[in-house]
Order: sequence, then C-alpha cells, then structure tokens
Amino acid sequence: MPFKISDIVAAGTLARRAQPTLPVTGGDLVLRPWVAEDAPAVYEAFQDPVIQRWHARVADSEDEVRGWIEGWRKAWADERDAYWAVADADSGQVVGRVALRCIVLADGQAEIAYWTMPSARGRGIAPRAVTSLTEWAFEEVGLHRLELTHSTANEASCRVALKTGFTPEGTKRSALLHEDGWHDMHLHARIRGDAPTASP
Repeated sequence: MPFKISDIVAAGTLARRAQPTLPVTGGDLVLRPWVAEDAPAVYEAFQDPVIQRWHARVADSEDEVRGWIEGWRKAWADERDAYWAVADADSGQVVGRVALRCIVLADGQAEIAYWTMPSARGRGIAPRAVTSLTEWAFEEVGLHRLELTHSTANEASCRVALKTGFTPEGTKRSALLHEDGWHDMHLHARIRGDAPTASP
C-alpha cells in the first residue's frame, strides 16, 4: 500500500553531492567538512572541562579522533548526520563545530548541535554558525523542522538557542544521562518559514 504523504526531502539529497563549505555571516568564518588534519584541534577541544561536562564521549588520543572524523565523513554519505568544522576563513583554524544530527529526510527533520573551542569563546561564533547552518538546512536542503536540545543546567547553550530563533517548546524530564546523573533537557525548535531573527 503506498504512503499518502510524500517524503519531505528525497533520499539521496545529501549523499549524491559532496558536503559543501558554507559561508558564515561576517565573512571571517566558514563551515567546512572535517579533514584528518583537524584531529589535534578536536582532541584539544575534548580536553576542555566545559566540553567534557556536556558530552558523554572523551578523546584519549589524536588517533582516536581521526577515527571520529572518518565516521563524521561517512555519516554524510549515509545521510544520518552532517558535521562541519567552524573554521577561520583565512587560516583554516578550527574554532568550533556545528552539526545536523539524527537526520530523517523523509520527515524533513534533524537536530542541531554545536560546541566552541575554549580559545574562541565570547566572539558569538556558535550563534553565527547555527544561524548559517539553519538557513542552509531550510533553504537548500528543504528540511521542515530543526530541534535543539540542551541540559536545563547549560545556560550558555540556552542563550545560543534563543539568539538564533529556536523557540522554547518545553522540558523533557530526566531525558539524558550525564556523568553526574540524569538531566532534564530543554527542547527548542525552528520551523521552516519562521520569521528570521536579528543577526546574533
């Protein structure tokens, strides 16, 4: 029996093209695919106590991180997740990460995630990267809904969500296990067609 509703985004929309490099408003940053040479920067990021607090994963070596990067690149081809390095447009230096996770093209949905290198914090990098990726996901890919979740204790992440127009929709109780126990998670979302926000 055929489905009554067509897929929101057709299978193959991502896999049939190379992962693009995307400009970030302001011109000084780009979102680019990860390369093996980025392993030292990712390893450094995951030594940071703030990043460790909000992630279940730790990095024991640069070799391990190279395996992560290989997995991130494969996830694009599999249309499961899409990970970008946030990098200085001139030097290529990594200043953060932004991603679409848990992509379901048929439903037109994904979850957005991000982190910023400790040395790059305070420059508005995360909001700018999230805004650029959100616009691409809606306008170029055709996704309908993006979700953003964070621990209710993660006030910095909540500020990024609000600055980038992700509307609070509620609290998912005891939804994610962190090292210090179960955390309630704030759920934010943007729908394609939501009014654009001011530049973060």
